[in-house]
Amino acid sequence: MKEESPAAQLDGFLAKYTAEIAAQAKATIAKMRRRLPGLMQLVYDNYNGLVVGFGPTERASDAVFSIVAYPKWISLFFLQNGPRLPDPEKLLKGTGKQVRHIVLKSAADLDKPAIEALIAKALEQSGVKTGGAAKNRVVIKSISAKQRPRRPSPGIAAP
Repeated sequence: MKEESPAAQLDGFLAKYTAEIAAQAKATIAKMRRRLPGLMQLVYDNYNGLVVGFGPTERASDAVFSIVAYPKWISLFFLQNGPRLPDPEKLLKGTGKQVRHIVLKSAADLDKPAIEALIAKALEQSGVKTGGAAKNRVVIKSISAKQRPRRPSPGIAAP
């Protein structure tokens, strides 16, 4: 029996979500792949959500961004310098020492000038160069045995 490819596994993880969230996640990941050519995608099917990190190596600590699918929304996380990114429109949420995020209403949000500027600045500050030889390789890093439901419970509102 042939083992599933990492891309097929990622599709399987997304299939656990509603059609709307799965489509938004796929579109968001595809836009990030195009915007970040050569960066690896590190996939973590975690307890709280599905994470796809983007970085130059297979080390999670090198990732600059991640897309996280939750039951009712998708977030873009800035993993290295979140608090130090210039954010005149106050889009970044969170209070951690290193990470900030934006809840995306759709993949098209990635095309908004303010979000494009945040992505560009985060890349610049990280020193990570795109266009490398990794060719957007997908790597399944972990699959949690225990997971929260991927479909929303009644009463949970999107942020």
